[in-house]
Amino acid sequence: MQIETFELERNQSLYENTVEFNLTESGIHPYTLRELLTEEQQQQVLDLRLGYGQTNGAPELRATLASYYRGCNEDNIIVTNGSAEANFVAFWSLLEPGDEVVMMLPNYQLLYGLSRSLGCEVKPFHLREGQNWAPDLDELESQLSDKTRVIAVCNPNNPTGAILSRGSMDRIVELAQARDCYILSDEIYAGSELDGVETTSFLALYEKTIVASGLAKSLSHPGLRIGWLAGPRHIIDAAWHHHDYTSISTGIISQYVANVILQPEKRLQVLNRGRDLLQVNVPIVQEWVQAHAENFRLIPPRAGGMAFVGYNLDINSSELVTRLREEKSVLIVAGDWFGMDNFLRLGIGGQTGELVAGLELMDEFLTELRSA
Repeated sequence: MQIETFELERNQSLYENTVEFNLTESGIHPYTLRELLTEEQQQQVLDLRLGYGQTNGAPELRATLASYYRGCNEDNIIVTNGSAEANFVAFWSLLEPGDEVVMMLPNYQLLYGLSRSLGCEVKPFHLREGQNWAPDLDELESQLSDKTRVIAVCNPNNPTGAILSRGSMDRIVELAQARDCYILSDEIYAGSELDGVETTSFLALYEKTIVASGLAKSLSHPGLRIGWLAGPRHIIDAAWHHHDYTSISTGIISQYVANVILQPEKRLQVLNRGRDLLQVNVPIVQEWVQAHAENFRLIPPRAGGMAFVGYNLDINSSELVTRLREEKSVLIVAGDWFGMDNFLRLGIGGQTGELVAGLELMDEFLTELRSA
């Protein structure tokens, strides 16, 4: 099986730990275990026996997760090593060579490369900047065929921070029903909505939905490497079958901590902390863009720890990002890595001081670029 380079992850892995200011992260600043756990819970972690545990996820964690999805119980959940593995085992379970995947773009690029590596055709439908990143549903309808196996969406969206309207969601469901295909819904940014209104899951609207999610983004804890799938039991069982060939299980310490985070009161506390941080950081980026309005534009994100900024400078986005990293030790994400040149993704879910310092260095870089 040939698989193309995952440009976003590879570039982050190469450079995020070598720069002074990493503005590539699209999640919310994480906690430490000491901040997150009570003394009693810390002791319970120390007393855990470090075996494999239940390979599809601890029953108590799966039950907690199931409570967030209408009509689900623990058999409708599998716990994975991050949402990356969740997406991988979902598509590995669902797709055969010759199938078609109709995919929202821009999007997290993992599924794009994975679909192609499995011998499937990816047919895009786009979010349109001119419509405040609303989806082109006529384009979606035109891309569907008898070979369509999955419609893949990301809601709230990475990288734009847009949220589908209920009308758009209902139309996507209608189109999926008409072709009797699955919806794979990446919902890892649910809960980070700046207005505090949590996005409805597609699983509440359509029985042939598979939700991929995890702790890495709105729930602030990428280092735990906990993701999950929620969906019809036969799909979850198939994903477990494939999970046996990937990582077998997730760490029991991470599962314990995940179950702490996902208790309703703690979950709300984590989400509110993230929203409070975004409420501070989003206006800072808006002001920065406005100060450079001759070259930059931004539709403010409604959710998620990132801002997708368009620009009209005469420089390729990958070249801009490389030079910014080499000359100012600031790392941001090139629009190229999403297949969209002349855009940049800025991480805005980190500490405010680091964001401000990184933007100041970007100011220096742009001044030097224009005077060159």
